[in-house]
Amino acid sequence: MSATDSDVDVEEGNHERPSHASHDSISELPPSAKLVYKVLEYEDPLTQEQIAAESRLCSRTVRYALDKLEGAELVDSRVCLEDARQSKYWIPE
Repeated sequence: MSATDSDVDVEEGNHERPSHASHDSISELPPSAKLVYKVLEYEDPLTQEQIAAESRLCSRTVRYALDKLEGAELVDSRVCLEDARQSKYWIPE
């Protein structure tokens, strides 16, 4: 999903958990990506900074984890409306 898709209302956090996220694809990820995914399961959407605070991982590790999760199509992102320098991340439907 691209940042221009207006179908998803990221700000309200109305998201169902993905049915395509299999345990196999998640189990192949590094531990940091698993932790970030778990944080987003409980509280989404979040910015990279918020994920770092919730997970207690450094921002570089969070960036790496988000890159892995987006590459596996387990997480989507969109530019944050409050601060266009940041993105919000969430687990897609």
